[in-house]
Amino acid sequence: MYVMTFRLFFLFAFACLTAFQGAQAQSIMPARSDGNTRVLTIYSSLDEHVSKPLLVAFQQQRPNVEIHYYDLQSLEIYERTIEETDAGRPTADLLISSAMDLQIKLANDGYSQPVSDIQQPWPKWAKWRESVFGLTFEPSVIVYHKPSFAGNDVPDNRSELNTLLNDDAYFGRIGTYDIERSGLGYLFLARDAEHDRDLWKLVNAMGNAGVKLYSSSSSILERVADGRLAVGYNILGSYAQAWTDKQPELGIIHPEDFTVVMSRIALVPKSAKNPDLGREMLSYLMSETGQTIMANDLKLPAIHPAVGGPNTASGYRKQFGARLRPITIGPGLVAYLDQVKRARFIRKWNKSLRGE
Repeated sequence: MYVMTFRLFFLFAFACLTAFQGAQAQSIMPARSDGNTRVLTIYSSLDEHVSKPLLVAFQQQRPNVEIHYYDLQSLEIYERTIEETDAGRPTADLLISSAMDLQIKLANDGYSQPVSDIQQPWPKWAKWRESVFGLTFEPSVIVYHKPSFAGNDVPDNRSELNTLLNDDAYFGRIGTYDIERSGLGYLFLARDAEHDRDLWKLVNAMGNAGVKLYSSSSSILERVADGRLAVGYNILGSYAQAWTDKQPELGIIHPEDFTVVMSRIALVPKSAKNPDLGREMLSYLMSETGQTIMANDLKLPAIHPAVGGPNTASGYRKQFGARLRPITIGPGLVAYLDQVKRARFIRKWNKSLRGE
């Protein structure tokens, strides 16, 4: 029964998203040469202006390739791929999305194709069936407003954060994702619960402290940066790092008890019109050159083990070691789309916030 509910929910949401986004989502990067032009189509949840350094660098190697880049919500990428494939129409040549669970479901349901010619030394946890590949290494962090902690210790772990929330000075000044509206927020909290049996005590403390709920990282970061909030919990680290570069009063904590790490996932759809171009672009994104551009220009932590520097998986591991808990890319992620389990988890979340 939940499968039908899941499908109907996404069909409805897809229709709404398409009505508002559809035609405005596409960007075209013309080929740099005139001869033998081919078209590479990408559906991505990463903003086109953020991705542009990678796209430009790829075109320098393949000047005859025109890129059609669709900047879409992760849910729309999922539904659009299914709709086009099931209708017998070609879809994008490459999908890139932060919705790890939806990407794995596409592959699990037969909507991806294997990419056997990837030669990069990729970590086992960051790929599945040689068709689904993680591209980034992005921790979930705690952010804080430095002036709000003048004279007070900054919490280094969830237990210390729990204690902090008993201080009336921080009442109404903690923010986190609304897991009913944020898929990423739900995924992060569900992973937290798997690593920490005492997590619900922290959720209860958040509720008692007047927690504010938001659907996006930027909404929380903006309020922590200007001091309206003192703490933001489970914030996507790549976004947090980009904000701290411009907001010196914003600090970042990688919780020492454990730090969950997510990856943006790429795959070549089964019904891609030009799958060879999709595979070529994926190979470039996974190359040392592509991953270096990703870390330095896009400010997204690179996963390639040979790429060094602070904004890389190797750099994070040197600094934070075993506390990092990457989300394994595989069929286990599909469980987070089980609507019965999701509803049960959200009920527990709401009850804990209310202190029940």
